[in-house]
Amino acid sequence: MEHPAVLRLARHTDAGAIAQMARELIEAGLTPRYTAVRIARHIADADTVALVAQTPGAAPQGFALMAFGDDHAHLVLLAVQPAARRQALGRALLQWLLASAEVAGMASVALELRADNDGAQAFYRALGFEATLLMPGYYEGRVDGQRMVRMLRAPGAVPSTPWGLRTNNRSP
Repeated sequence: MEHPAVLRLARHTDAGAIAQMARELIEAGLTPRYTAVRIARHIADADTVALVAQTPGAAPQGFALMAFGDDHAHLVLLAVQPAARRQALGRALLQWLLASAEVAGMASVALELRADNDGAQAFYRALGFEATLLMPGYYEGRVDGQRMVRMLRAPGAVPSTPWGLRTNNRSP
């Protein structure tokens, strides 16, 4: 089933709703780290893309935050409200960010998630991510973490635009 929500860039006014979703859907049982203030900093950060999935007139049904470095991107957070799951909403959020990372010339996208979240791991595997490292006690020394990575280009390969132009000053 296709999702009825619209994807848009997050606004400062979305920080509270995003923080609430992070607290309930990602950080459940842990000390909340993603406060509205921290989320607002991510939204304002020029090196981070913050997306919200929302049906007009309704509260956000999902969100995703991705930080971009020089060659690698990091999926900081992604969550979809339980009532909006299985409607391709999470897939749409992640595919938008993956396309952005490819256009930006990123070599890879990495993420961390709870090692016991089998559903999320299956979701990311279906979108080309591979498990790379199990991190015992990653979350507050109590919950194991799983790092996953999706390669977007070969390491060391020079990214190019869709028109074949180089995007850096390295010689061929």
